[in-house]
Amino acid sequence: MQYIYRKSLLYKTGVEYGDYTINHIEGCSHGCLYPCYAMMMAKRFGKVKNYEEWIKPKIVANAPDLLEKEIPRHKDKIKFVHLCFSTDPFMYGYEAVSNLSIQLIEMLNASGIKCTALTKGLLPLELAGVNGKNEFGITLVSLDEDFRKAYEPFSSPYKERINSLYHLHKKGKKTWVSIEPYPTPNIVNQNFNDILESISFVDKIIFGRLNYNAAVARYPAHKNFYDFLGQQVIEFCLHHNKEWHIKNGTMTNYASNKIIEKSREYVHSADLFQCGAHF
Repeated sequence: MQYIYRKSLLYKTGVEYGDYTINHIEGCSHGCLYPCYAMMMAKRFGKVKNYEEWIKPKIVANAPDLLEKEIPRHKDKIKFVHLCFSTDPFMYGYEAVSNLSIQLIEMLNASGIKCTALTKGLLPLELAGVNGKNEFGITLVSLDEDFRKAYEPFSSPYKERINSLYHLHKKGKKTWVSIEPYPTPNIVNQNFNDILESISFVDKIIFGRLNYNAAVARYPAHKNFYDFLGQQVIEFCLHHNKEWHIKNGTMTNYASNKIIEKSREYVHSADLFQCGAHF
């Protein structure tokens, strides 16, 4: 592993379903080719030169020291801390990354701060023993291993990824899935319901469209496609009493408004309806 040092770690994020976050690794070994927005931003701001450099992650060596100093400064403002928005906290095959992530989660929990985590790697079994009201998630946009090898070439196999999440669910942890960035049928033709059923045990589903890929625009019905799938996610979550979040820009305004109206009719409790709108 390579190591770098930073002057700060914990910060408020502008991501729509985020609060505070830490990115204690630079780069990501999974090498996603959707393309990866985090890599695009890292190249734009001169943090990495190219794809080859991006997929060789660098650990922030002083991350625990920084976090220890920064927690007291921000603690009263934090609702939760997310790992991570510009890298992956549990990179497939990188035990050092996972160990650091667990250490940082434990530090935050010790100060009474909840953590959320999202990975295309495997969620370590050790997370079942970590105290705190944490929420652990995986990204899952397909069950097709050929698609994974083409677009997420160095990430964990889908079945292994789901199994690691299911293990934490069985241990009583709150679990969630990000179905984003979801590809259009001209990229991979698949049964969306199969994906939903494969993660039917989770507590929350986030759904978002694929951006920055010209193939989406070439699919003539892409707006209707994402409207239909967004509706499918919401109805699935309402039927199974799960939380949900549809990313901004995924559905058209018309479709979103119609779904909200339908959701209000479907759900009898105002509290249950509101649970679908936040983390």
